[in-house]
Amino acid sequence: MTVSFFDGHNDMLLRLWQNDDWGATAFLESDGSGHIDRERMAAAHMTGGFFAIFIPADKTDMLAAEPIDQKRALIQCLEMIGIFDTLSSTDFAPCHTGRDTGGRTGKISAVLHIEGAEMISDSLDELDLLFWRGVRSIGPLWSRSNVFGHGAPFSFPGSPDQGDGLTDAGKALIAACDERRILVDLSHLNEAGFWDVAACSERPLMATHSNAHALCPAPRNLTDRQIDAIAERGGIVGACFASAYLRSDGRKQADTQLELILRQLDHLVSRLGEDGVGLGSDFDGAVIPTAIGDCSGLPALAKTLLENGFGDALTQKICAGNWEHFLRENLPR
Repeated sequence: MTVSFFDGHNDMLLRLWQNDDWGATAFLESDGSGHIDRERMAAAHMTGGFFAIFIPADKTDMLAAEPIDQKRALIQCLEMIGIFDTLSSTDFAPCHTGRDTGGRTGKISAVLHIEGAEMISDSLDELDLLFWRGVRSIGPLWSRSNVFGHGAPFSFPGSPDQGDGLTDAGKALIAACDERRILVDLSHLNEAGFWDVAACSERPLMATHSNAHALCPAPRNLTDRQIDAIAERGGIVGACFASAYLRSDGRKQADTQLELILRQLDHLVSRLGEDGVGLGSDFDGAVIPTAIGDCSGLPALAKTLLENGFGDALTQKICAGNWEHFLRENLPR
């Protein structure tokens, strides 16, 4: 059985931007850097994914929690969109509507996603520009505060219930995204913000790259109550490969058993059902278990799923089908 893959989250655009590779040669010429390139995606039968724009504090201290200047963030966001546009002229087929998913063009079905909306001001004036440039998914928060609310901290172990919820501007952003059928990503939100989104939005809930807090007590992971709320709304969770959100000790170690991803998938399926679980690797943004390594290791995960009783149909749903169905139903018509 050949399994195809649609991934809920990667940071490849940030990697290319950091290396000043705005022509995206590292992707196109498959130089082996990072976790994703053209050759490895093809070898893995990877048909698409969410390609994230993340604005680092600076190039040397990417994960600093200080607020980001909005104008600088917008400039850097547009630079990363320029990289995305370069790839769209060769390998990417941007997903602007629900009809654009599933790899039917022979290209990579690519959802342009924002991780942390620092490039948008509290007036929301930039939202239509970003929509016009192809953005179809927005995570209002990364793990730092901005004008829209507060992200889940990186402390370990810890509860996601830390800090206040969305600001008035954050609630307005959710309403504006709903009007345009821009997907809202709950990954990185703290718990109060999660429940504010659930109250503000009437659309299915989505967490592109999150795991179950019951199995790994990182604040970034979802409690069972949160997972159940996503299930009740017909939503989806992409299981994250980041070792820090898999391991019971929260360590960033590549020497992490593949079985921990299976445990997460099994738990998520038990609460979300077979149609509510996908993959959200965090390639190019996290320490990934060596058994996967990079996107070319995705077939090893599918093989392990099949060997552990997930079955052909469920394995294909988790690896690609559920994301493709969710996007068909929830992207702009």
